[in-house]
Amino acid sequence: MLDISSRQTAAPTMETGQVVASLDSVTKVFGGTVAVADVSIQLRAGEVLALLGENGAGKSTCVKLLAGVHRPDGGQVSILGKAVTFASPLEAQHAGVAVMHQHPGLFPDLSIAENLFIGQTGLRWKLDHLFMRKEAARLLTLVGLDVDVTAPLGRLRTSEQQLVEIARALSLDARVLIMDEPTAALSQREVERLFTVVDNLRPQGVAMMFVGHRMDEIYRVADRIAVLRDGRHVGTEVAAELSRERAVQMMVGRPLDALYPRNTASPGDVVLDVQGLSCDGSFKDVSFQLRAGEILGFGGLVGSGRTEIARVLFGIDQPTAGTITIDGKVMRFASPKDAMDNGIAYVSEDRIGQSLVMDFPILNNASLTVLDKATRGGLMSREKEIGIAKPFLDRLRLRFKSFDQPVGALSGGNQQKVVLAKWLATNPRILILDEPTQGIDVQTKADVHAMMTDLAGKGMAIILISSELPELLGMADRMIVLREGSVTAEFPHDEATQEKVIGAATDSIVRKVDGEIIAKPVPHQDEKSEIPERAAQGTWRRVLARRELGLFAAIAAVVIPISILNIRMLSGANLSALAMDAGLLMIVAVAQMLVVITRSIDLSVAAIIGLAAYGAASTIHLHPEIGVMGGVALACVIGLAAGFLNGLIVTYGRVPAIVVTLGTMSIFRGINSLWAGGTQVSADQVPQAWLDMTAANIFGVPAVLLIAIATLLVVAYILRNTSIGRELFAIGSNPGGASLIGIPSRARILMAFSAAGLLAGFDGALWASRYATVDARVAYGFELTVIAAVVVGGIAVRGGSGTVLGVAAGALMLLIINNGLTLVRVDPLWLQGVYGLVILAAIGIDALVARRAAGKRKGAH
Repeated sequence: MLDISSRQTAAPTMETGQVVASLDSVTKVFGGTVAVADVSIQLRAGEVLALLGENGAGKSTCVKLLAGVHRPDGGQVSILGKAVTFASPLEAQHAGVAVMHQHPGLFPDLSIAENLFIGQTGLRWKLDHLFMRKEAARLLTLVGLDVDVTAPLGRLRTSEQQLVEIARALSLDARVLIMDEPTAALSQREVERLFTVVDNLRPQGVAMMFVGHRMDEIYRVADRIAVLRDGRHVGTEVAAELSRERAVQMMVGRPLDALYPRNTASPGDVVLDVQGLSCDGSFKDVSFQLRAGEILGFGGLVGSGRTEIARVLFGIDQPTAGTITIDGKVMRFASPKDAMDNGIAYVSEDRIGQSLVMDFPILNNASLTVLDKATRGGLMSREKEIGIAKPFLDRLRLRFKSFDQPVGALSGGNQQKVVLAKWLATNPRILILDEPTQGIDVQTKADVHAMMTDLAGKGMAIILISSELPELLGMADRMIVLREGSVTAEFPHDEATQEKVIGAATDSIVRKVDGEIIAKPVPHQDEKSEIPERAAQGTWRRVLARRELGLFAAIAAVVIPISILNIRMLSGANLSALAMDAGLLMIVAVAQMLVVITRSIDLSVAAIIGLAAYGAASTIHLHPEIGVMGGVALACVIGLAAGFLNGLIVTYGRVPAIVVTLGTMSIFRGINSLWAGGTQVSADQVPQAWLDMTAANIFGVPAVLLIAIATLLVVAYILRNTSIGRELFAIGSNPGGASLIGIPSRARILMAFSAAGLLAGFDGALWASRYATVDARVAYGFELTVIAAVVVGGIAVRGGSGTVLGVAAGALMLLIINNGLTLVRVDPLWLQGVYGLVILAAIGIDALVARRAAGKRKGAH
């Protein structure tokens, strides 16, 4: 059972204004760079402290110091006046600190309910899934999200996942709630839901910190505002007494020029003419024109079809109706390259996932779109790369140390500048900007807006998609508004107002009362998330959608025709041999599964089987007094030691698993060869009891198969019903997110490798008993079969998903293919090729399923 008492209990209500948490003169240094210096801020019960500052000012560092991700190099973190030292985010959670992260630290492959409680249950051998589902439904109701909590989180769109992150923070019953840019992916309706939750937490004495860049939201939610600049605390003011102009000046250290400079260019000829454009499930019958030198704004709620139109214009998705005309010529873009060749550039809203290669240097990222222009003699020229990228980076005033600095080390605002420079390097005629200022500071916003005005003045046609209404009102020469995939209104700059735009976007009755926009919403389709294949659609449909059912159908499709060709396929002797081989493969395949779900791989698994098999057989030959159990125990110890060594090097040596296990595979094979010395252990050299261990039948079923089934049931229980098992899936699904919530990833991965080695060693003992004659070449080349069984069984090579039943079905399918080909007298040399084709087919199916799921998520918008 999930012991509710083991979770953080509700904190006692604090007296409003009492200091609950604080940073006291903290300093944090990273590799000689001072991130924050002598910063002191206080979070008080029943209040919201807004933390303002440019990107790189130190806001995220302060958040991570309070959350236990970092420890201060000077000063201290205090909770209720007592200095604390958090060794991990988990310790901070136990102290009552909850964090809503800018990029949700969630796990797309786990259920929505599991996402709320993963990492909070401690070490539990029986999770109460029923309680978690009921509590998850209650918490999601608080944030206004109505979904099937048993569905995988990955089926939700980004804004809905952010609401799940909010619900997760609420599940901690925290006394301190830190919101790190939680509204970046939310619609206005969802932002209001969040602020309603915040208002409800004030009377409970929760101390809150809100980190954001949208000034409207800051002044809507904050009681006090603290400002950071260049890693130092500039000051803290009461929000009602701090003007926006003064707040901006505190952030940048000087008065800021107009945030929304007007485009004074006169629109030229029509560059882009869109008529009746539709894309099934996304938008329909969209028509508009775009002129040279014009900034056209796309307004509407998140999911209204704005981004989907941009994707079609850039050739990512294909339209189902309508025309796209450029300079009077009807175009059809089969790919983004076609769009680029016709002068279109698209800055995606997802700079991390779709616009940047985070491990690449700044220079490589800035020249990705113009690689053909950055070569000399067919080879990349650094001089040419710099010549292309530098002017645009300079124009955007990028802050960086060198062109070789990884782009992932930059602040969000500077990352966005690299993205813009990358696309400006293509010299486009049409520039599509999708949320170009999302998550960046006011100075960077001003730079981006100035760039837009400058480009429009030089004749570039620009489409601006933004969820910040003031930005659209300030920058757009003309605006079209979308709702549920259709254009509902069009406004020139001088006629566009907040009331008109919100009314067109929401079909609401909108008016302004005392300076505030008041809307009476009408229920819409996006009020309730539609998750594909929800439980309400019936248990049978969910069962039929399982991948394992498809595998068993494929097995039947192989067995039936081969049985017709050769009836020996169904003979007792053949089925018995097949069952014994299946038992051996299933055990080692599930061992490989433990590693793969954590985004690793173990190429040495077959070598461990061989080493354990020969070690157990030779030892029981020389020392029969140890008995069968002694031989099995020895094999398990050998496997455990080998797996532990692999895991130790991977986790604490930080060497990629494929490199480590490729090396240890040769090492283990070499040790085995030296141990065997060219000799073998035969059936007449070991006790009969050793051979009977797998040769025996129980009710007509080979003992080895029953042992395998028991092993698989134990592993399945651990993976499904224990906190450790779910944490393994979480690590594979989102390694960064696992670290943020305090899951000990290295310890868990080490445990996975060790358990995999233990199972491989156990399998080696069964192998030695099953095949009797053992030498140094036992299981030689078997690793390909094991990996094939895992992949075919539906274990995602990217980690995070899969089932033991799927692995069992994948192993059985491969053995049946092998057995069937042998019975119909196909050359055994073809077998490896067949395995390769099966692996490719399985990966192809997974890719197709992933694309379909992505399409359904897009359709749900």
